[in-house]
Amino acid sequence: MFDKILVANRGEIAVRAFRAACELGARTVAVYPHEDRNSVHRLKADEAYQIGVPGQPVRAYLSVDEIVGIARRCGADAIYPGYGFLSENSVLARSSAEAGITFIGPTSDVLELTGNKARAVAAARDAGLPVLASSAPSSDVDELLAAAPLQFPVFVKAVAGGGGRGMRYVAKPADLADAVRAASREAESAFGDPTVFLEQAVINPRHIEVQILADTVGNTTHLYERDCSVQRRHQKVVEIAPAPNLDPELRDRICADAVAFARHIGYTCAGTVEFLLDDSGRYVFIEMNRGSRFNTR
Repeated sequence: MFDKILVANRGEIAVRAFRAACELGARTVAVYPHEDRNSVHRLKADEAYQIGVPGQPVRAYLSVDEIVGIARRCGADAIYPGYGFLSENSVLARSSAEAGITFIGPTSDVLELTGNKARAVAAARDAGLPVLASSAPSSDVDELLAAAPLQFPVFVKAVAGGGGRGMRYVAKPADLADAVRAASREAESAFGDPTVFLEQAVINPRHIEVQILADTVGNTTHLYERDCSVQRRHQKVVEIAPAPNLDPELRDRICADAVAFARHIGYTCAGTVEFLLDDSGRYVFIEMNRGSRFNTR
């Protein structure tokens, strides 16, 4: 068990992590920007350190160098990022390891893979999972237009990030060039990477996610699925667990594929494997994210 854990997050996420660490006998460290100096999570930890500069609270929670530096100075032997902020940041995972501090989450190599949607789809294909037809990733409009023999409609998707940004639905070929340019601009602005790819669209899909939990000695399991089909601008609004009206045999296959993918890439900690399910019962892998919203059944 760790002796001291720095939680690189805030609010309820950090408080829950402090409670779990306390129950396991570990001391806890909070970080906070000037704007969060009166936040509850600062008071719930055994130690707390201010980070960042006034007026830029979000940037403070994204400062890998400052967070790792504080962990080293206070003697923390682990960093837990929670979800959001740096939870899927491979630089934090790598910097922690280089400093001799355990990053509570997947390795930097795995985070780099799952953080790139095109690479994740390729890995899923190698693992034997069903995937959609897609193009090679590129930031060149002409290259992507040349790859357009995919059947329309298609999605233009950023390889990085998420939350529906850098993503455009294209119903007909005439709209593809403008959609590629717009998605690429948005991706560069939001994630610093203009690279996008084309992916076959699924008409009227259900969005099914499977919760994965894996340790560092090869044990990987799932905690079943949830339906996240109610969305606005490609962002989930409502999640229902278990997914209603899902055939039990189909549920078993989707969950088994989620575990197979996690094992294939060497995933550890909690994660979410995401699928699309069409009206005919055909499902395809689309991506994997770090983090969890544990289901109850």
